[in-house]
Amino acid sequence: MTTETTTPQYNLATVNEAVAERVPDRASIVFRDRRFTHAQLAARTRQLAHVLADRGLGARPTGHGGPSTHESHQDHLAVYAYNGNEYLEAMLGAFKARVVPVNVNYRYVAEELRHVLRDSAAKAVVYHSAFAPTLAEVLPDLPELRVRLQVADGSGNELLPGSEWYEQALAQAPATLPEWAPDWSPDDLYLVYTGGTTGMPKGVLWRQADIHRTAMGGRNPLTRQPWRTLDELAEFAATNIAPQVVLAASPYMHGAGHWTAFLGLNQGGTVVIQDNVERLDPADICSAIHREKVTYLQMIGDAFARPIVEEMERGSYDLSSLRTVLSGGTALTPPVKTRLLARMPQVRLIESVGSSEGGGQAVQTTTAGGTSSTGTFSPTEGSVVVSADFARVLGPGDDEVGWLAKRGDIPLGYLGDPVKTAQAFPIVAGERMVVPGDRAQRLADGTIKLLGRDSMTINSGGEKIFSEEVEAAIIAHPDVSDVVVASRPSQRWGQEVVAIVHLHRGASVSESDLASEAARHIARYKLPKAWVFVDAVQRTAAGKADYRWAVKVAAAAS
Repeated sequence: MTTETTTPQYNLATVNEAVAERVPDRASIVFRDRRFTHAQLAARTRQLAHVLADRGLGARPTGHGGPSTHESHQDHLAVYAYNGNEYLEAMLGAFKARVVPVNVNYRYVAEELRHVLRDSAAKAVVYHSAFAPTLAEVLPDLPELRVRLQVADGSGNELLPGSEWYEQALAQAPATLPEWAPDWSPDDLYLVYTGGTTGMPKGVLWRQADIHRTAMGGRNPLTRQPWRTLDELAEFAATNIAPQVVLAASPYMHGAGHWTAFLGLNQGGTVVIQDNVERLDPADICSAIHREKVTYLQMIGDAFARPIVEEMERGSYDLSSLRTVLSGGTALTPPVKTRLLARMPQVRLIESVGSSEGGGQAVQTTTAGGTSSTGTFSPTEGSVVVSADFARVLGPGDDEVGWLAKRGDIPLGYLGDPVKTAQAFPIVAGERMVVPGDRAQRLADGTIKLLGRDSMTINSGGEKIFSEEVEAAIIAHPDVSDVVVASRPSQRWGQEVVAIVHLHRGASVSESDLASEAARHIARYKLPKAWVFVDAVQRTAAGKADYRWAVKVAAAAS
């Protein structure tokens, strides 16, 4: 049976059509020399829906009347592309075809690409020509991947045999509302693949209604309550005198990037896409903010914020339009926050704790002249801390180190993996919750102290040490540009802490000085037993530390 709830339930295709009807002439996507209105975006995504449906893709009967926790009743479309209007169109067009879009990391080598396409059972792919050679390597192993739409770019790569040009396919399709639109359902699926920084990527299955409320604009920004009706949502889009103009500095292939875009689109705003989509280009980001009067900027931790604020300080950009700067995925350090607010004193600087499994779970907001604490956050809707044994929900002031969890709007589970689904979605005090793997404490004032991922926990001499907690203590030193903490085997301790440090250019600091600074913030048993200085800390495209790389570096340290 369809999920029973009194909370309003909306399908993402339905939301897009409702918004486009009310603000047809407002800009929806601005990318280089392309400017699409909401009406044009709705039309193009209907065309893509017809393209997919005409080639046999869509939803299948579930056999049991509703969603399961680890199975999909819809066909899947892989989106293997840089940021661009085509990325967002591919997602929306898939929703309108009752097909599930799959985010694919464009940095993958052939082996990783093959894993995601096979694991997701993708039957179609939208891809930039730049990635045609890598896709060609794996196609012989993927006979089910029969619908292939290639997006022209400046790479010069020719159309792969058996593929179609994206724009030509759209041009030949009608822009009418699909006849199956009445079948669009809140139970239609949304699928996001995790980054895989600590293991192979996993597909997280959500109902569209749940991810809409969690991360894609499904709550009234003034009240934080779910929209009561679709008309209320559309009316807000139509009457909002200052609609959001959003820019995601991170790639759409990661959840945080396309969540930001859909947050803007689903409330009648405008999505601005930077010109240079192949790498982080701070001057390009700042120029886009200046030119398009961006109000909402999303980025990921110091890896994005530091070069962006350095460019802000160097250049002469008008940043007065910005009202919100959101950072998630990895921590912002206090010095970088101070510099951002000095350059943009009008903004709310929001740090978000979240995951593919939980969406946004906690936030910390800092404004100019205010104070902030590292590692302490206010919970968002449904976020709790549960005991280490999953037996109870911890109340404020409980000293136990437990797990950050979420109830209410949570995913169904992991695609094709009932075992991992059962592990990550336990029943706590009679209620199904998601526990993504972050260790946390509930403080007396109700806030949450985040300690770090359990997968990054180091067991040294029987004591649990959280990598992210040690990283925060070390980066407090003004000469440290970046740091990642990993473990290596130890005959005495079992595991011991190793800090891999990148210093600011020209800085010279001793290990003892770094240890002294860290000792001001954490207990001495948590201090590194070894220090490795590197020219750069290796991070993923999303700015997150690559802990697999870090473990190798730590193991090689003498």
